[in-house]
Amino acid sequence: MFRLAPPALLAALLSGAAALAQSPDAPLAVEIVVAHAEIQTRDYSLTGELRARDSVGAAFPIAGQIAEMRVEQGQKVAAGMVLARMESVQQQQALRAAEAGLGTAEADHRQAMEDLRRAETLLARGATTRAARDAAEDKVQITAGAYAQALADLDRARKALSDTDLTAPADATVTERMAEVGQVVGAAEPVLQLALSGGIDAVFDVPEVLLTMPSGDKKLRLSRLSDPDKGFDGLIHEVSPLVDAMTGTVAVTVRIPAPPPDLTFGEAVRGTTTIAESAKIVLPYTALSATTDGPAVWTVDATSGAVSLTPVVVERYETGQIVLRDGIEDGDRIVTRGAQLLYPGRVVRAVEVTQ
Repeated sequence: MFRLAPPALLAALLSGAAALAQSPDAPLAVEIVVAHAEIQTRDYSLTGELRARDSVGAAFPIAGQIAEMRVEQGQKVAAGMVLARMESVQQQQALRAAEAGLGTAEADHRQAMEDLRRAETLLARGATTRAARDAAEDKVQITAGAYAQALADLDRARKALSDTDLTAPADATVTERMAEVGQVVGAAEPVLQLALSGGIDAVFDVPEVLLTMPSGDKKLRLSRLSDPDKGFDGLIHEVSPLVDAMTGTVAVTVRIPAPPPDLTFGEAVRGTTTIAESAKIVLPYTALSATTDGPAVWTVDATSGAVSLTPVVVERYETGQIVLRDGIEDGDRIVTRGAQLLYPGRVVRAVEVTQ
């Protein structure tokens, strides 16, 4: 961290300026630093959302109007628990009709069986004809088919009535209510989102440019927005191969091996990663000058003390300092304060060296 020039340095610069006015050849007192390449580390933070690792949309298999919603968002449910109900007047009427039809078919089949036994007894005594006995047997076959059809109709009616109840497929947590009482929904249209397991992942929309930066560490530091001081670990699990055309971001899924017990689905979290860059030369912002071609700094010849204006390529500007990509070598001596009094070839002397 570079500090402001102390009063002694300011006094030296003022005295140097006075000396310049009196003796142009006298070395000018300036502040000089020696350039050293330093490895730069930067922290990048983004806000993501907690989501269930395994989730499913719960939907009615038939279309209709919702009559009852029995669960709220965030509620834990057990396997087989009724989550919602649909209006079932038609299904109940169909079930009663199917039960009545089954009773009629069963009675007809039972009567046909009695008629067949009576016909066989009469045929054995010679009191009826074989044609009458065969007709009775045909009637048994017909009523047996009708009975089987009535059983199928009853099973179908029971299934249709049970389809008006939406039940939990397994132990889960309700993460979202997508429909309300009175709403008409279509068949297989999700009305609830369920988290089927306790696993929690964090999903971040990461700008594409960040994914091009070198970073071999897949570990992230996560924290809740409501409690940033308590952190926990996350591991990058999946990076989407697609870039969102609207936002230019990529969905990155971060797995949380040991989530805190009070985390909830849908909660916002902050993820932070540290990226180490290659060694770069960092100078205080006061060292920056300019030429007609762009940024430059004043370098000092180690033997003569004469300065020259050296073009540089700036990697980026930061608070109080600049990071250089090219133009300066490790060990070069750079003028930081007093550069406004310089011209090529001017001899200078160091008043204070600040690292």
